[in-house]
Amino acid sequence: MQALQIHAGPRALRHLRDHGLRPGDVRAIPAAAGGPKGLVLSPLDRFLFGDWLAGPGPAVHLLGASIGAWRMATACLPQPRQAFAQMAEDYIAQTYEHAPGKAPKAAHVSQVFGAKLTERFGTREAEVLGHPRFRLHVFTSRGRHLLGREGRLRTPLGYLGAFATNAVSRKAMGGWLERVIFSDPREPLPLHLRDFRTHVVPLEARNLQPSILASCSIPFWLQAVHDVPGGPKGAYWDGGITDYHLHLDYASMGEGLVLYPHFQKTVIPGWLDKALRHRHRATAHLDNVIVLSPRAEWVATLPDAKLPDRNDFKRYGDDLAARVRAWTRAVQESERLAEEFARWLEDPSRIEVQPLV
Repeated sequence: MQALQIHAGPRALRHLRDHGLRPGDVRAIPAAAGGPKGLVLSPLDRFLFGDWLAGPGPAVHLLGASIGAWRMATACLPQPRQAFAQMAEDYIAQTYEHAPGKAPKAAHVSQVFGAKLTERFGTREAEVLGHPRFRLHVFTSRGRHLLGREGRLRTPLGYLGAFATNAVSRKAMGGWLERVIFSDPREPLPLHLRDFRTHVVPLEARNLQPSILASCSIPFWLQAVHDVPGGPKGAYWDGGITDYHLHLDYASMGEGLVLYPHFQKTVIPGWLDKALRHRHRATAHLDNVIVLSPRAEWVATLPDAKLPDRNDFKRYGDDLAARVRAWTRAVQESERLAEEFARWLEDPSRIEVQPLV
């Protein structure tokens, strides 16, 4: 059974049919939010960053939200194959103290996860920020008005307001939450950011870890990160709220293609758009995008017939060993995604590329 499917926007599809895909064609790689779903991309990440893109070439912009920010920062470390394997182990083994039948406290989750980021990136900021080829861009969501500070009442009320306004207009949600990108100062993102209220802040050693922690701080699961150094004051949450799958105006790039390893074929703009099916369609912004994702038939062969997801923490409860087994097997099976992509690069007839819809 084929595990990998490939979809492409019109410009990217023409390029693939005429030229195939070479490392020098790629100018940007987005990495979506989605929590444990991102685990199945670990073998692809190891191949892409450890092998295929390891040589010299033009700059490649790495855009990440939530677990995607963690993944893209990992790509900038020396020996990325080993770094991604370590990241998968860290994610699979995570566990938090909690009272019986209760979820762990957000402060505790933030403390444990923040310590893990310090363990992996502390003292290594120069390596991440000085990568000779990769340019890292960390996406976060900064609260405004009621959401400007985290609070027991103001946070749920603020997110209720954000949900209601987003249902009317994605841009209107900018009254509650705005996109703040901590961006490699060596080169700006080569695309327009006019779709949503946005701040761009230089990514530096002092804000690398805080921005990644903020980008991974799911509301109510983790605490907000307040006043990230260098950025505007306020409470910062998960970058996936404003940019769940980073559905940006990639077509505005002057040249090159966008290679998007993803856990599904659709690119959803914001986390609050998950239930709004009309916002899941491909747009002209994805004209030069190639999406690599697992086929539904293959996903059905994984443990529990699905990708790992955050509900597994409740599904398995305190049976940590069972969850670790299921997630480990999912990552092991996902080696097929990397193997099939590598074979397709050598022989594009192996997989028929479909249009993005």
